[in-house]
Amino acid sequence: MNNSPLLFIDSGIGGLPYLEWLKKRMPEESFVYIADNKNFPFGTKNRNELINIMVATIAEAEEQYSPKAAVLACNTASVVSLDVLRNNFNFPFIGVVPAIKPAAFTTKNKRIGLMASNRTIEDEYTERLIKDFASDCEVFKLAAGEIIDFIENRLYNSDQDEIRAVIAPAVKYFKDNEVDIVVLGCTHFLFLEKELQEELGGNVMIIDSRDGVGRQIMRVLEDKDLKSGRKTDDKFILTGNKESNEKIRNYTWISEKYGLCAV
Repeated sequence: MNNSPLLFIDSGIGGLPYLEWLKKRMPEESFVYIADNKNFPFGTKNRNELINIMVATIAEAEEQYSPKAAVLACNTASVVSLDVLRNNFNFPFIGVVPAIKPAAFTTKNKRIGLMASNRTIEDEYTERLIKDFASDCEVFKLAAGEIIDFIENRLYNSDQDEIRAVIAPAVKYFKDNEVDIVVLGCTHFLFLEKELQEELGGNVMIIDSRDGVGRQIMRVLEDKDLKSGRKTDDKFILTGNKESNEKIRNYTWISEKYGLCAV
């Protein structure tokens, strides 16, 4: 048993649906969620830059919060830095990577769409996933950084017309290529899952990795005897500007929605 918090890290709000999944199933656990808005977006960083950011962020979090395990609630951070972090810190890391494997098992026409950040699309880790699990499929990759930026910076005061306009190019791309599955390869996209599904239509399945990642976190805590017996307040941390403006008020509202205490 270990009552230390479980650390979640993302470039912003993207990892919150993954945290929500786990909070519902492990209500006795305590969480520290770091929204690294200072370094948003991760998807435009080169490999070395992002690795350095992640190492520095984890080191600071270790000193301040003594986490018992860390979840990289970001596909980009996971595919780029997971191995390095596991080699540099003495607690478990669980990553979020594009759900290529389940998509390959599920697709009927062997045409898979992958929507992710530029860095995730370009990274060799993603290519290995496709080679290892979807070599018999065509994978149509779309770097959708503009949608990630929209979700992080403008979703909170947008209307449905704006949302559907920003996802329209992605929807058209996947429809034109007749995919029957779209993999959400960035955690931010979950905030637009409903709209994406409506626009793609009932013949296209959307897949993400919440269930798989959540179950893996639960297994790690169980296997390593890290489950908690005492709940403390869950924290929401911003690394960047905390001035009182509309964007920061939105972060505060979102943190409260997910049961986190903004600090």
